Amino acid sequence: MRDTKESRLLLVLLIAVAFALITVDIRGGQDSPVDGARQAAAAVFGPIEDGVSSAVDPVGNAVSAVRDSGERHDRLARLEKENAALKAKLGSDDRNRSRLAQLDKMLKIAGEGQYGIKGAEVIGIGAAQGFSWTITIDIGAGEGIKRDMTVLNGDGLVGRVTTVGPDTSTVLLASDPDFTVGTRMEGSDELGFASGQGDRPLRVELLNGKAEVKKGDRLVTFGSEADRPFVPGVPVGVVSRVDPSGGGLTRTLYVTPYVSFSKLDIIGVVVQAPKKDPRDEVLPAKPKPTPTPTVTVTVTPSANAADSFGQQQSDATGQSDTSGQSDATGQSDASRPPRPDSTDQTQTDTTDQQQ
Repeated sequence: MRDTKESRLLLVLLIAVAFALITVDIRGGQDSPVDGARQAAAAVFGPIEDGVSSAVDPVGNAVSAVRDSGERHDRLARLEKENAALKAKLGSDDRNRSRLAQLDKMLKIAGEGQYGIKGAEVIGIGAAQGFSWTITIDIGAGEGIKRDMTVLNGDGLVGRVTTVGPDTSTVLLASDPDFTVGTRMEGSDELGFASGQGDRPLRVELLNGKAEVKKGDRLVTFGSEADRPFVPGVPVGVVSRVDPSGGGLTRTLYVTPYVSFSKLDIIGVVVQAPKKDPRDEVLPAKPKPTPTPTVTVTVTPSANAADSFGQQQSDATGQSDTSGQSDATGQSDASRPPRPDSTDQTQTDTTDQQQ
């Protein structure tokens, strides 16, 4: 197309219409007038993405074994058998071992929170509908998926379902700037709202501006009315920074999410909410502090040092004895009386002189 005044005007009009449709869609929510067109797009493009994923993925049907978890009370025994079958089928290569680990973690978090889930695989990033922070998964209305269902994985909250096609669905990630979820802090039960910031930590506004918060505190989802779009108790993240309290009505903190949104593969859609709020039970165990070792040094004299010390004592004793004998001998010589022969000679000389 030649760059003419008419072509530029047409481009401007198309952009204006696109922004208008986006605005109408966001404000319309579930009753959006363009929801039908979006579902039609999902129906057209979803099977294509699903077909490509199935052609290149040797474990495409493995996760389907855990999609229907059934009754929660007898789930553990059945899951053990399914896991054993999956491990035998998936083999031992690194990618499949990673997927098995993800699957095990997700089943564990679902069991602890008593969430009824349907397993799924991520088959697309940035869905065909044009969202920036979304993924496409390989299950849809045919598997009972509906809009505004909670999505999680083995680490915590992934997002919520926004669009459902016959065989695929679109999930808005918690990192999307349009994503907001109610949160509750572990222990203190302080409530707030977390919003996505792309590849940066989540921004959380606590309702209590004077709340006591510190780095390392953890948050879970508070839950929604009728458990849509969010069920309670799903781990959200850990506080990484707290803004100083300015005396306002709210307090701002930043939370590092548990989920790595760039490494999503095996996820689960919560199709049945827990009968009881799990509160903090689904949070991972806190790491125990490592004790500081105490080192005690004991000095033990060696054999050579003992012999040297004994020799020094012997030399000192010998020197003392010799000196003592010399002193004693000298004292004896000075005080000893003259010999008898000397006395007799002196007396004889004196007698002779008198005579």
